[in-house]
Amino acid sequence: MEFITNLNSTINGIVWGPPMLILLVGTGVLLTFRLKALQFSNLIYAHKMIFKKNEDSEGDITNYQALTTALAATIGTGNIAGVATAIAAGGPGAVFWMWVTGLVGMATKYAEAVLAVKYRVKDKRGEMAGGPMYYIEKGLGMKWLAVLFAFFGAVAAFGIGNMVQANSVADAIYTTFGVQHWVTGLLLVIFTAVVLLGGIKSIGKVTALLVPIMAVFYVLGGSVVIIKNAALVPAAFASIFSDAFTGNAVAGGALGTVIRYGVARGVFSNEAGLGSAPIAAAAAKTDHPVRQALASMTQTFIDTLVVCSFTALAILTSGLVGTINPATGEAYTGAALTTTAFNNTLPGVGGLIVAVGIIFFAYSTILGWSYYGEKCLEYLVGEKGVIFYRVAFVLFIMVGALSGLQFIWDLADTMNGLMALPNLIGLVGLSGIVVKETKDYMQNIKAKEEN
Repeated sequence: MEFITNLNSTINGIVWGPPMLILLVGTGVLLTFRLKALQFSNLIYAHKMIFKKNEDSEGDITNYQALTTALAATIGTGNIAGVATAIAAGGPGAVFWMWVTGLVGMATKYAEAVLAVKYRVKDKRGEMAGGPMYYIEKGLGMKWLAVLFAFFGAVAAFGIGNMVQANSVADAIYTTFGVQHWVTGLLLVIFTAVVLLGGIKSIGKVTALLVPIMAVFYVLGGSVVIIKNAALVPAAFASIFSDAFTGNAVAGGALGTVIRYGVARGVFSNEAGLGSAPIAAAAAKTDHPVRQALASMTQTFIDTLVVCSFTALAILTSGLVGTINPATGEAYTGAALTTTAFNNTLPGVGGLIVAVGIIFFAYSTILGWSYYGEKCLEYLVGEKGVIFYRVAFVLFIMVGALSGLQFIWDLADTMNGLMALPNLIGLVGLSGIVVKETKDYMQNIKAKEEN
C-alpha cells in the first residue's frame, strides 16, 4: 500500500506540476486570443442566454438546468477551503491569479461547451450524451485518447465528486450539530439515491432549485462579513494587487509560489479545462452549440469571480491571515481559516453560515459528479452499465462519510489531472472548429436577433 501511495504521490506531482498549470492557463489564453476575447465582449449577452428557452430543440434539460448542474459540481468545498488554502500559502496576491485563471478560463469553458454540443449523440435511452470523450473521438479521430479521458473521469467521480464530499458534509455536521457520521452518511445516501433514480432530468430540476439558494445564502453571509469590515476592504484589494507581483507569499517563497497557488486553486475551483462541465452542457436543449456555450461560460464567472471573491475578501478583512490556530499550533488554513474569519465577525452565526455552505456545496457536487461519472462509464461500456454505476456511487457515499480517505483524495486528484490532458489536447486541436461555429452564430443568429 505504501508503494502505491508513493507512486501516486509522484504521479500527482508530475500531473499537477508547473507544466500542467501552464498548459491549462495557456489553453485559455490561446482560446481568448482566437475568439477575440469573446468572454468579455459578450458577457452580458451570455447571461441572457442562461434563461433562453429552446423547447423545440433537441436536448434533455434547459440551458439554465445545464448551467446549474455544472455549477452544482463546480461550486464546492474548494470555494470555501480552497480559497483559504491559496491565501494561507500564497498570500493575498494568489487571489489576483485566481481571477486571471477565471477570466481566461471562461474562454476554455466556452470552447468545451461548443464542442460538447456539436459532437453530442443520442443514446439508446433517447438521452443526449456528450463531452470530451465524444469530441476527441469524433473531432480528432483519437478513440484511444477518448477512452483514457472517460476512464479517468469515471474513477475521479468516486473521489472528488463523492467520498471526499460526503466526508466534508459528515465532518461539518458533526462539528456543528454533533450528529454522528453514519447518520449523515445514511441521509446523504437516501437523498442522493432519490435524485439519481430520475437521471439528468431529475438532477437538473434539483440543482436548478438548490444552486441559486446555496449560492445566494453564502454570498449574503459573506456580504455581511465584508460590510462589517468595510473599512478594511480598500486595504484588502490593495494587498491583492500589490502582492500579486511581489512574491510575498505567507508561506515564504518567490513570485512563483504566489502564482502557483492562485492558478492551482483557481483551476480546482472552476474546473475550466478539466472536461467535466461540457458533459452537462451536452444535455441542454439548444438550437446552436454557441448559444449553450455562452451560458456555460458564465459558470466560471459565477464560481471564481463572484463566490470565491466573497470568501477571499471575508478572509482578508478578518486580519487572520498568518495568525496561529491554537488548536493546531500552526497558521490558520483551509476551512478552519474561512470558518474563523466568518465567526470572528459574526460570533455564533458566522461558523454556522460556513458549515451550512459546506453541506449544500458538497451535496450539490455529489449530484453533479454522479452524472459526469455515469456518462464516462456509459461511453466505455454502454447504457447497461449505468444502473450499476449509480448503485455503486450511492453506496460509496457511506464509505466516504465514515472514512478519512486521504489516499482516495490523492488518487482522485491525480485522476482529475489526467482527465485534463486529453481534454486540453482536444480543445487545442479543435480550436478552429470552435472559431468557425462562433462566426456562424454571431453572423447568422445573434446579428439577426439584434436587428
